[in-house]
This record gives sequence, structure tokens and C-alpha cells, in this order.
Amino acid sequence: MGIRVLLIEDDETIAEPLTEGLASFGLTVDHVTTGAEGLRRPYGDVVLLDLGLPDMDGIDVCRGIRQLSDVPVIILSARGEEADRVLGLELGADDYLAKPFSIRELVARVRAVTRRTQRTETAAETLRTETPGEPERFETAALDRGRTEALVERLRAGALAERAAAPPPAAPSYEAEPLPSYDDPTPRPSYPPGPLVVDRRTRQVWVGEIPVTLTPKEFELLALLTEDPGAVYSRQQILDRVWDPHYEGPTKTLDVHVASLRRKLGNPAWIQTLRGVGFRLAVQTEPGGQQVSSP
Repeated sequence: MGIRVLLIEDDETIAEPLTEGLASFGLTVDHVTTGAEGLRRPYGDVVLLDLGLPDMDGIDVCRGIRQLSDVPVIILSARGEEADRVLGLELGADDYLAKPFSIRELVARVRAVTRRTQRTETAAETLRTETPGEPERFETAALDRGRTEALVERLRAGALAERAAAPPPAAPSYEAEPLPSYDDPTPRPSYPPGPLVVDRRTRQVWVGEIPVTLTPKEFELLALLTEDPGAVYSRQQILDRVWDPHYEGPTKTLDVHVASLRRKLGNPAWIQTLRGVGFRLAVQTEPGGQQVSSP
């Protein structure tokens, strides 16, 4: 029997030629257009998952599949940033292919992940036959429909709640609030490195005399924060400006980019997190403190 593929893709202009292309290589494709349908369907031998789905984010679908099955998952997405790839893989995907891609490359990746799965299953079967009388440790029982439906509803409700809980563009007043706590526990050094130079014209960044290499999204995020050093930008403001006003992906991707920026700038104190509010670029006025220059 050939490889059975579950394709979760809402764009018919992509799904139709993709289905035909995979079929020409002998793969059987079951196509659905929403995350909820994908979670309910038989997964086959491998799942091809788009991230931009209409009912829930593909990252949440990937997380849901991992709660139900160990089937290989390959993410297909136009989000080609390193942080998005890392997030998808850390949440359980086996591979990540950025659009556009060739059918031949996709088929090769499908065959690679299914070969790994088959080797794992063969090893488990061998161990079962060599240890008769022991409890069945590798058997995976199919979940009943009620549990699957509960998971689908929980993921859908979570996606709706995350969108509803997004802070409004206008930053709240917090003059009377206590000093914020920060996510990064690393102590702030007495003499942080600097100055930080962000050149929008050439899209180059330096910390002191050291050049810093950033991805396009990392640069746009840092450039936004340097527009008004010390000012707080809400998570929604950043997503609207750096990603897209209609961005419906996981807000976790923002945290991943911030963490990457802190690491590349060499000091987590450059970008401060105000819990429940947003982020700001830290500026010190005492001698030897941080300085920001934006040519």
C-alpha cells in the first residue's frame, strides 16, 4: 500500500495542484480545509499542515495532533522565519518546509519521515516478540470520538480567547503601578554594552563596535522599539507593525523573536518585558549606561 497523506490546507489554489502532484508520485491524499476537520480525520501515514488556517492556528493543530497521535507532521507555511520554524519543531512537528517548494522535495521529505516511523514501529514489534509475557508497553489505543471532540473544542476556544484577550492598541497608564518584573531572570550588569546603533537605511545593527546579524523580522522588531526608546509597545501594536494588522498566528512567535534578539544583542537587559502590557527598549541616563542611535 502507498503512503497515505492528510493535507490540512485551506487555500484551494495550493491544495489542488499539491494533491495532484503528490498523487503523481503514488501518494494517496485526503484533503481538509480546517484545523477541526484535520483533528477529526484519520491521519494516515503523515500529516501535511498549513499554519494559516481559518478556524485555528496551525501551531495549535500541531499541538492537538501530538496529544492524539505520534503520526509524522510536516508543516507547510509561508512563514519562513527561523523563530517560526523553531516554534513549530519544538511543538512536535517532524519537519518544516517553507513555501514555495517543489513537489519532488516535499515527496522526498514525506518518504524520509515515514521511513523513520516504520523503523521505530519495527523495533517496537521486535521487542514485543522477544519479551513474551511482559505487559504490552507499546500499544497505543485509539481515542474515542468524545475525547477528540473535547480536544477540538478546547483548542478552538483557546484560539478565540487569545484573540479576545489581545490588549488594545492604546497603551494603558501605569504611573501608579509598582516597578514591573521581567521574564528574563538574568541580573542586569553594572555597565551594559553600548551604544546600540540601528541604521534603518542599510538595515545594519551594531552594539559598540560589534556588528549584529539579525533576521528581517528581528530587525523590524528592534527598529520599532528604537523609534521611541523607553516607550512601551503592546504585544498587539508590535504584531500589527512588524507582522501584519490581520496576523492571526500564535503570539508565542513574538516571545521567540524577543528572546533571540536579547541573545544576539549580548545582554537581556536591552529589551524589557512588562508583564501583561508589552515590551520596551531600556535606556539608561547614568554615566556608562546604554545609548541608542538610529541614523
